[in-house]
Amino acid sequence: MAQTVNKEMIIGELLQIDIGIAAILMSCGMHCVGCPSSIGESLEEACMVHGMDVDDVVGTINEYLVNKAE
Repeated sequence: MAQTVNKEMIIGELLQIDIGIAAILMSCGMHCVGCPSSIGESLEEACMVHGMDVDDVVGTINEYLVNKAE
């Protein structure tokens, strides 16, 4: 079963789960994924700063993880 992410998770945690999540975040408009301050932010905080819908981003990441596990 694939691991799932939630909006409270820290960006650094997400990247440890799967480095492919970085590409998803960048494609959504979060181009500062490697920035030291972004690594310590929650996904919800990062989405808020970038004007992104956190639920959409969480859904996209979880869909990616499920498809990768199949």
